[in-house]
Amino acid sequence: MRVAAIGDVHIAADSVGTMRPGLAALSADADVLLFAGDLTKCGTPDEAELFVAELADVEVPMLAVLGNHDYHGDQEDAVTAVLRSRGIDVLEGTRAVVELAGGRLGVAGAKGFGGGFAGAAASAFGEPEMKAFVHHTERIAARLDADLRALADQGCDHRVVLLHYAPIAETVVGEPREIYPFLGSQLLGEAIDGAGADLVLHGHAHSGTEHGTTPGGVPVRNVALPVVCSAYRVFHLGVVSVAPCTHVEVG
Repeated sequence: MRVAAIGDVHIAADSVGTMRPGLAALSADADVLLFAGDLTKCGTPDEAELFVAELADVEVPMLAVLGNHDYHGDQEDAVTAVLRSRGIDVLEGTRAVVELAGGRLGVAGAKGFGGGFAGAAASAFGEPEMKAFVHHTERIAARLDADLRALADQGCDHRVVLLHYAPIAETVVGEPREIYPFLGSQLLGEAIDGAGADLVLHGHAHSGTEHGTTPGGVPVRNVALPVVCSAYRVFHLGVVSVAPCTHVEVG
């Protein structure tokens, strides 16, 4: 099962045509394409239209989560509608099962949110604003846990988590430590380890690190475009065992 992924392409009027050439061969390289958020620069429907135009040559199923840039214009529903008009399944605290030649792929998707990581994580204490910040991530993590468990009950051959924000600190290394709390949250990683998954994909940390692993041994890959420096990465699920009950070969 070949899973292609990319994030943080930030398509806008000044980048039209930059993405399409790199995707020309994707349908021969992969069975499905996942987008890890920040598909647009400022989160407008017009930019979403430009983004889907870049996908004219892609013939495999596509799934996506939105990123913080896609929310910036306060038009995330309209952006989502444009993406869905192109057949892209947009996930936010939801899950999907894709029937592929190599089996049933379950994808649990959410934007995620911040809060930080072990030793420097925010807590739901003090002002209402701080409590709201942490509770938002807690709700997303709880939903992610539930979706992964539901996908296991549905008999998926492989389960992939698709996020924008990072679930571990390892894949944001390279960014200033002062902004770690705004790049992701350990709560996401804890949910993933609790429910189990084969692979986690995220973006957001442009100066981060590509490879990481949750404390429970689930492979995590930062697929932000500035990190992978290619049109997409391909992951072969079910080929090489890199952790208990986890099979992934990084392409």
